[in-house]
Amino acid sequence: MIVQLTGKVNYQITLDPTVWIFDDRKIEMESAFTASNDNPEEDSEEVLKQASTRWEREINQQSSKPPVNRSINRFEKEQILKGTYLMPIKDFLETAEIESDANQARLVLNNQEEVISLSLLKDSLFLFAENGKPIKDNGPVHVYFADGSNRQEPIKGVTKIIIE
Repeated sequence: MIVQLTGKVNYQITLDPTVWIFDDRKIEMESAFTASNDNPEEDSEEVLKQASTRWEREINQQSSKPPVNRSINRFEKEQILKGTYLMPIKDFLETAEIESDANQARLVLNNQEEVISLSLLKDSLFLFAENGKPIKDNGPVHVYFADGSNRQEPIKGVTKIIIE
């Protein structure tokens, strides 16, 4: 149930998706690929609020990495344990410090490999929990591209990422 990040990186890291369920960086599946264009004013206001929240989170995280979770109440915990969640890959790639000459990533799956561009990987998301439970079938993670282009057919069963 782990994912190794190796290759042209300064720091090889091992990711354990089973501990991400209470991580503040996770994104709910329902909101990850939706973009409403009904009211442009509301959209720009929402973007501004999200940017403000990210800025505050980044400032707070500079002194403590990985992020420290805020305390949650019982109701929030029950809701979290029912959701389907994605985790942005970008933070992990930054932690590994990718070498400047790297340009692609080889995703090692349970029974094959798939090569994608490094820029595509940087904006991708890991699906790590369905209905509050770790991914067992074709796990430990599935990779979704940020634009949602592979939403119907994500890359499943990723166990290792080799930066090349």
